[in-house]
This record gives sequence, structure tokens and C-alpha cells, in this order.
Amino acid sequence: RTFVTLWFNNPPSRTRIKLAYPTMGDVKKGLKLFKTKCAQCHSVNAADGHKQGPNLHGLFGRMAGTTPGYSYSTANKKSGIEWNKKALMKYLINPKKMIPGTKMVFAGLKKKQDRKDLIAYLKESTA
Repeated sequence: RTFVTLWFNNPPSRTRIKLAYPTMGDVKKGLKLFKTKCAQCHSVNAADGHKQGPNLHGLFGRMAGTTPGYSYSTANKKSGIEWNKKALMKYLINPKKMIPGTKMVFAGLKKKQDRKDLIAYLKESTA
């Protein structure tokens, strides 16, 4: 987390407030990660259709296993996961651990900042 300290001059004393907010990922670094780790199996462009994995256009807010025209594993369809930042942060560590039986063949991204960067890119590119 990143902290911002705000000072207010309220006579007779000064007030200090420390606010925490989660840091966002770097979209450019996320694009690079997508190209090297994901683009072999996925596309973010709606017009591209599916590859070995489903097209990711419209990912955020969608339930796992529901993209029309893609043949998902039963495990993925029954996972009950709604794709959002929190779910993706967990999933991208180890997809097979979060959804045992998934068809996704990906070892995961162990570095938290890599996951943040990739998610920042996905958030922007799949909308």
C-alpha cells in the first residue's frame, strides 16, 4: 500500500491524517507480461475470437466459464467465480489450485507486482 499524509492547520493545533490506498499496476508492464505469458492462448480483442483459451474481452464482472462459444471445463463452469481484481490476484498465483480441474495450463505469476501489472492491463484492454 502507498500512504499519503495530509496536514490540516486547525488552530490551535495541527491535525495529521494518514490515508492508505492500494497501488495500481503498470499497464505497459502488464502488456509486456500479456504478450509473453498469455497471448499464445488468449486475446483481448473482441473480434479475434477464441484461441486455445477463451477470448478475454469483457472479462471484468463476468462469471467464470460463461464466455459464449468456448468449451470450458466443468470445474471452471461450476467455480462460481466472478472475475474482478481480487479474484484475478488469487487466480493468477496458481490457476490449478484455485480451480482444480481447469484446462488452463499456466504455472502462474508468483510476483505480486507482476499480477498487479497484468490485471491493470487486462482491466484497460478488455473493457
